[in-house]
Amino acid sequence: MRSLTERDIRDSFVNCSRGEAGRLATPRRLDELPWDDLDFLGWRDPGAPDRGYLVTEREGGLAGVCLRLPSSRRGLLHRSMCSLCLTTHPGSGVSLMTARKAGAAGRQGNSVGVYICADLACSLYVRGKKSLESGSRFEETLTTEQQIARTVGNLSAFLAKLHG
Repeated sequence: MRSLTERDIRDSFVNCSRGEAGRLATPRRLDELPWDDLDFLGWRDPGAPDRGYLVTEREGGLAGVCLRLPSSRRGLLHRSMCSLCLTTHPGSGVSLMTARKAGAAGRQGNSVGVYICADLACSLYVRGKKSLESGSRFEETLTTEQQIARTVGNLSAFLAKLHG
């Protein structure tokens, strides 16, 4: 993924208003992020623990998505697998995150959910750049490049549901 500026990030969101995008907390130290190892930029809002965000390149542009996490532990799983990168986490490492749909459907309250790494670091897990606190990734016969392609494909399928 190419490096992004705060303006790029704020302008990319497809499922919130410009005002909401202008108020959200963007990641700090953007210039220090491992851009070459990211398929998407994902982060949690430290001031609002029930919110997460991701931005990815899609169809020649950027697509940013505001995510909501459950306010209770109900959406956190004891041990589960991320639907994007297929990393299995112990404890509360995977969470159900929901995204309001884009356009009129979203304004009517429709949303789409996905079980995803709670820290939104899928790209780094797939590449072996970040390890789990306990446990490990499944040993696969797919190459790292194939695993990356699968993760990107799973993310694209999730994003397509936001526009459907």
